[in-house]
Amino acid sequence: MNDISTNKAKKNTVLSLFDKLSRIFLDLPHNRQELIEVLQASESRDLLDRDALSMIEGVLQVAEIQVRDIMIPRSHMIVLEEDTTYEEMLPVISDSGHSRFPVIGENRDEIVGVLLAKDLLRYVDDEKRKEFDIKDVLRKTIFVPESKRLNILLKEFRASRNHMAVVVDEYSGVAGLVTIEDVLEQIVGDIDDEHDIEDVGNIRRMGVNRYSIKALTPIVEFNEFFESGFNEDESDTLAGMLMKHLGHMPKRGEAITIDNYLFKVMSADSRRIKHVQLILLPKTVVKE
Repeated sequence: MNDISTNKAKKNTVLSLFDKLSRIFLDLPHNRQELIEVLQASESRDLLDRDALSMIEGVLQVAEIQVRDIMIPRSHMIVLEEDTTYEEMLPVISDSGHSRFPVIGENRDEIVGVLLAKDLLRYVDDEKRKEFDIKDVLRKTIFVPESKRLNILLKEFRASRNHMAVVVDEYSGVAGLVTIEDVLEQIVGDIDDEHDIEDVGNIRRMGVNRYSIKALTPIVEFNEFFESGFNEDESDTLAGMLMKHLGHMPKRGEAITIDNYLFKVMSADSRRIKHVQLILLPKTVVKE
């Protein structure tokens, strides 16, 4: 009798284990959103660190973000001209704090190469400097389309060991540039260094009808800049207004259209929104 009871108990244990495994596989997420919800639930049960969750979400979302969404626009590019002398380059390089610079020919659509600041060190000596020719130190330029996905770009950066690419539009004109740091920031959040300027303004124009805006920009300032009429009593900041309209904390990559304003969250973690991209849409004319 005892043996029968023991065997029955073992059988029940096996069935119980089988049921649990079946339940796990049956409950597997069927899409990316369900997977993120599972991860968020794990974070709420202290199975995942909040920063780790933010990075995992960033990894999942880089496949949905295009280069045009994060690139430094053409108008903000710091470039060197092909005929610039060694002495003329130094102040530009020193003031910018960058390590890589596109070198242009007659205009910004003619990129002849990329200069690495470290390659100028060999010309510190006065005698060597007499031999300086920028063509001798130019590196190959990598071009990528605006529509390229960030996960693919990151793979290409790793494979080619390049850290910067020039972004071109559908007409092969230069639209901007993107660096590996820009891509990584979509995963780990903002990467500040000693050359970053803390206060560069809350609203920056990034292109035609396209702006980059800090999420903590006061609604008062937003209304003044865009001559809009958002309610300044309901929300103090842009982040607050977006959360009110959405009804939840927006995730990176999430977008919402309010009137003729298309807002897209470009940088966020599980606690707050950091940066928002704004695209001004044509106003709809209502016929009476």
